[in-house]
This record gives sequence, C-alpha cells and structure tokens, in this order.
Amino acid sequence: MAKKPTRLHFSEDDLADSKVRKAAAHAEKTADKAEKAADKLVSQKKATKLKMEGDASASRKTKLRFEKATFEEVSERPSRAKQVVTRGASASVLAKAHQSISEYENDNVGVQSAQEGMKAVENTAYTVDYARYSHKMKAHDKADKLLEKSDKANVDALYEKFKKENPEPGSNVISRWKQKQAIKKEYAAAKAGKDTIKGTAATAKGTEKAAKSAKTVTEKAAEFCTTHSKAILIVLIGGVLFMIVSSMFSSCGAMFQGGMQTVLGTSFTAEDEDIIGADDDYKALEADLRREIDQIEQTHSGYDEYRYELDEINHNPYELAAYLTVKFEDYTRSEVQSTLQWLFEQQYELTLTEEVEIRTRTETRTGTSTHTDSETGETYEEEYEYEVEVEYEYYILNVKLRNRGLHNVITGAGLSEDEMERYEVLLETRGNRPDIFGDDIYATPGGEYTDYDIPGEALTDTRFANMVREAEKYLGYPYVWGGSSPSTSFDCSGFVSWVLNHCGNGWSVGRQTANGLMGCCDIIPKSSAKPGDLIFFQGTYNTAGASHVGIYVGNGMMIHCGNPISYASIETNYWQQHFYCFGRVR
Repeated sequence: MAKKPTRLHFSEDDLADSKVRKAAAHAEKTADKAEKAADKLVSQKKATKLKMEGDASASRKTKLRFEKATFEEVSERPSRAKQVVTRGASASVLAKAHQSISEYENDNVGVQSAQEGMKAVENTAYTVDYARYSHKMKAHDKADKLLEKSDKANVDALYEKFKKENPEPGSNVISRWKQKQAIKKEYAAAKAGKDTIKGTAATAKGTEKAAKSAKTVTEKAAEFCTTHSKAILIVLIGGVLFMIVSSMFSSCGAMFQGGMQTVLGTSFTAEDEDIIGADDDYKALEADLRREIDQIEQTHSGYDEYRYELDEINHNPYELAAYLTVKFEDYTRSEVQSTLQWLFEQQYELTLTEEVEIRTRTETRTGTSTHTDSETGETYEEEYEYEVEVEYEYYILNVKLRNRGLHNVITGAGLSEDEMERYEVLLETRGNRPDIFGDDIYATPGGEYTDYDIPGEALTDTRFANMVREAEKYLGYPYVWGGSSPSTSFDCSGFVSWVLNHCGNGWSVGRQTANGLMGCCDIIPKSSAKPGDLIFFQGTYNTAGASHVGIYVGNGMMIHCGNPISYASIETNYWQQHFYCFGRVR
C-alpha cells in the first residue's frame, strides 16, 4: 500500500531558528511532492499529521505523537506474482490448444501458419500486458521514493530542532551520528504508533479473559499450597533466582543488541584479507602510474626539454576502506575492482601537452672571399668563419599529474547524507581496526596532533624561529593530497614549501615536491644537522628520490605534514628505515 507523507508541525519558537526553519521548509516541500505522487494512487484522501510536543519537565527531550487521524485507502501496489498466476491459467489452456494443433500442423501448412499467427498475437499481448504492469509499478516506485525522501527530511528537521534545544549535541562525529540514529528510531516508532494501539487493545482483551479464570486458579493454588508447603518454598526460592537471572540476561540482551548496532555501524565489515587486498590493488594502480611517468622520456623521446609538475602519488587506505564499506558493506576483493578503477581515474589526471617555442641561437658558418695579389695580379679565394642568429623550434613536453585527493573524490561521489555520515564515522573509528594497515604513515584519520616544546636556546636562531612561528600556525591541519595553502590545507611538500615562502627569511622556492625541495638545498651529513634544516625520506610511497619531507627542530624531532600536521620523532623504526638525507636551504 502506498502511504501519504507525514507532516511535522513546529512552534513559532522553533521556527525562529534559521536552521530549523530551513529544514522545516525542506520537509514541507518534500512532503508536498510525496503527497502529489500518492494522490494519483489514492481513492479517498485525508491527511495524516504527526505532532511534536516539547516536554516542559525535560527540556532535552522531544516527544512525537499522532493526532487522531483517518488513514486513507490507497490503490494496491500491483503484484507481479498475481499477474503471473493470472496469466498462467490462461497460458495452460493455450498450451493445450497449441499441443493439439501441433499434432496436425505437419499435414496442413495452413494450420501451421495459423498457429504461428496465434503465437505472435499472444506474444504481443504479453508484451503489452507487461508494459502496463511496468507503468503501474513506476508510479508506485516514484511514490515510495518520494515518501522515503519526505521521511528523511522530517528526521533532518527533528535533528535541527534537537540541536537548537541542545547547543552542544555531540562532542564528536560518532556521538552526533548516534544521536541522529536515535531520532530516526523515535520517528519510526511514532509513525508506527497506530500499530502499537492495535496491539495494546489485543493485549487488553487477552488480559480480561485471563482475569475471568484467575479466581478459579487462585482457589486451586491455595489448596495445593496448604498441603505442599515445603515444596512450595523451594519453588519460590528457585523462581526468585530465575527472575533475577532472566532480568539480567534481558537487560544484557538489550544492551548487547544496542552495542552491536553501534559496533557494526562504526566497523569495517569485510574480512581483513579483502580490505588489505583491495588496498593493495589500488596501490598497484598507483605503481603503474608511477612507472608510466618514469618512462615518459623513453616512450615520448625526441623532445628538447621535459617539464614536470607532479602531485604526490598516494592515498589514505582508511578512506578507501571506509568508502567501500559504505557502498558494499561485507565486500570481497574481486567485486570492487571496477570501483577501484573508477576511483583511481577520478583521483589522478595525467596530461601530456606539447609546447613549441621559437628560439634563436648563434651558429658559426663558413664563407669564401676572393682576393687579388697586388704583385702578380693573380686572384685567389680564402675561407672565413662568421656567426649568425638563427631561429629554430624548441620542443617541450609538459608532464602534469594532478592528484585530486581520494577524500575529495569520495565526497563528490554522490553519497547520500546518511552514507556520508557513516563514512566520517568509519574514518573516526578507523573501522575499529586501528592496526590493519600497519605503519603506513598515511593510514590515519587525522584529528589530534603531537605537540612539542622547542628548547628556548634553539629559538635564538632568528631564521629557525621564523620557520617555527610560521609552521606552528598549521598544527592540526589535515593532510590533503596536492594541498599547498591554508585554504586547501597541505601535503608534506606543500606544507614545507609554504613555510619557506612565508616565514620571512627571504626564500622563494615556489611549489615544490619533496624531491624538488631537496634540489633547493645543500646536502649535509646527519652529524651536522641543526634546527631549521630539512629532513628527507625515501620509499614512503613508490617514487624515485625523496618521497617525504619535514622541518628538523632538533633533539631527534621534526614538524611535518603527516595526517595531521604534527611534531614527530625521527628516531622511530619507521622513519629510521626510510631516512634519506638532511638538506640546508640555500
């Protein structure tokens, strides 16, 4: 049965809040659309209203109740099964007719021809019948979808009201998600209130019936107790114990159910091998891209110059796992291959453009001149060299790799609001598998950062003090692929490039990669490193040369853009394994 939408009613005080007013207007608009679609299916129309009441005794709660409502009769959703059964009866009769005709069709060409004509008519009729069925279904499907949107808009409006009444609704994304889930459940329960009323009436009827026989049962029980007092005592004690244990298990069951819902909602649901395998497949695509870039001068030979503008190639595996969980839940490695390819194509864009410049160069050429001997009068030729400026075509191949960032791709992938909330929750919790990706430095949801108190004597170096003052402005900023400014946030090389360009030391290095920043430095031995030097690492992802860069602050510490921008010890096993060199900015 198609259903009419539920309409919420807000007080003037509620609508005074701009966010509530906007959400309420959206809910009303979606309800209008849903009602319009349902009207086409409705035989008798009356409105269903859902009212909200504020509980004066408990300001942090919201109650939902149905007013007395008449539920309209709506045309039944067409049943495909019913259609098939109806057609089946007629089909069986026709089949027998065809069978009888077939016995004689070899002897009579005209009969055979007639049968073929009958089959064609039947097929046409079936096609028309199915088309009519599909047309009916479309109307019901549209009404159902619009009703679903209306319910979602109502929940959003209720959530905005909740936030208005509770200015601090949740300390983090998980608590906010749980609050919204609770509102969804309350809304669904309020909508189902009419069913609850029916159930209550049935229960009351059953209770009345039981009461009629209670007197008889009580009299018999009293008689039994007087003659079996000791046995009754034992039974009573056992009954009390049973009630206590049952109550415990009942409570625990409810707690367990609620806890399980929370755990499942915040967890990766696929097997570890599939989660890791899918991420390995994505890394393989990135490795192929790196090899393609590394071989460009061989595959596109003949250019006078190759100019590279390359973003880093890498991704946060938790972002990938969270997205796949939201879209597929308990997915396998094999079933997400097309999605991995699509995400990769959206994240990375490699463009090769040819540029031709008209340049001039100096060329030495040879000429001859004729001379006459003054004494003999004989003539002779003499060679000489001269220089000329010549124009020529200078061919340049520009190689540009843009990394849009996997997170940016996901947020623009058309996830619903609920799916986006789930995605953010999974990032916050790391899918309740914080160690699944090992020591991958990019395998982090971001958020909190490590701080560090730099010794005062190190800050007497003005150059270093300028760098630290600029760098610490961005502590806690998230890692964003290709990011190079506070407005976009940063990646590792974008962060260091920004600090160098804006710290006031007179440097202007532009936007460099980690390897490009190394080219702006004089390489120095580890024993000579001091605060303000840059520290480079290799092999943190698949690229030649330096792949990660930070600013060394002394005492085995650096400030760098991991996720988020943070201080970190360079003495850990991970950083020691990937250490490349120190560099001093020229």
